[in-house]
Amino acid sequence: MIGRLSGLLAEKSPPLVMVDVNGVGYEVDVPMSTFFNLPGLGERVSLLTHLVVREDAHLLYGFLTVAERSTFRELIKISGVGPRTALAILSGLSVAELSAAISRQEGGRLQKVPGIGKKTAERLLLELKGKLGPDLGAPTAQVATDAQADIVQALMALGYNEKDASAALKKLPADVGVSEGIKLALKSLG
Repeated sequence: MIGRLSGLLAEKSPPLVMVDVNGVGYEVDVPMSTFFNLPGLGERVSLLTHLVVREDAHLLYGFLTVAERSTFRELIKISGVGPRTALAILSGLSVAELSAAISRQEGGRLQKVPGIGKKTAERLLLELKGKLGPDLGAPTAQVATDAQADIVQALMALGYNEKDASAALKKLPADVGVSEGIKLALKSLG
């Protein structure tokens, strides 16, 4: 599984971007919320990814935040919602807006997203109720370095949520290495 790509942004053509990682160009589909926050061509970028393996293709989807990727993964679990529909939803609504629409049971808000009809909106409301908590809609701490991103990912892999991992990251020195950062973060969370 490819979980994260870090490299130079080589191409931008919505919704597709190409990330050059040490000479290998990875084509990644991104929601518009991610696309509009990408750096300029030739600049460094780090994307969290989700790999979909189909019989005829291997498709990579990229996100700037853990909340976007988590929401994408929840969306594609729903019958009738594939990766393209999930990208359309995340392009039409922010994670916070989607979470609010689900908690308020606003099917009409979901139907404003291209490709989402009444039945799909009702299915989304039913199946996502209680799965998109308020913490998913909260603004996430921007991860400044690859080391900090690795620390957050490691903490989340150990079962901590993004909010706790980000809070622990704030208590660490800015130039801390990955292994030392994980140890210090675990001490602060323990």
